[in-house]
Amino acid sequence: MKFKRSKVLHETVELNITAFLNLMVILVPFLLITAVFSRLTVLELTLPGLDAAGGEEQKIDLELQLLIYPDALEIRDANVGRVRYFDTSEKTDWSAIVDVLVEIKRRYPEETAISLLLDSAVPYKRLIEVMDRVRSAEIVNVGTLEEVELFPAISIGEAPARAAADENTISLDALPVKENEGGVQ
Repeated sequence: MKFKRSKVLHETVELNITAFLNLMVILVPFLLITAVFSRLTVLELTLPGLDAAGGEEQKIDLELQLLIYPDALEIRDANVGRVRYFDTSEKTDWSAIVDVLVEIKRRYPEETAISLLLDSAVPYKRLIEVMDRVRSAEIVNVGTLEEVELFPAISIGEAPARAAADENTISLDALPVKENEGGVQ
């Protein structure tokens, strides 16, 4: 028996990608237009270093700290103690806080460092707000509004256990004395 072979010609089928290309032509510009191009702002922070413990007597300098709690702010010197306590449970009085920081800057014009010590319940937005306030301030000088650099070298850490609001507060005069070589006027 003989089998007949039928000659079946198979045509090569071309892949029709026209619809796909039309979709890409529309989709790519749409994605580029709606893409969110994020801007990153880099803040340089100084992390506390490990100092070599030596037997040398060191001069006591100002170690300014700002303790941030959900309902309070406390400005203090690490060596001397609390300078000012601000209750912020109702509203934050930024002008009073900035006035104290400006006065400290007047007394210590060369000082640029501050440590922000945060309670774990403090929101990130509050941290950024405080960082903006301690970095610079606008003051009125001879009828003009000037922006003055306060403490741009910011370190961040964890706040210690909360002290009572009526803890002894020292005056600014009790802070370590450093020669005033022309700071904020």
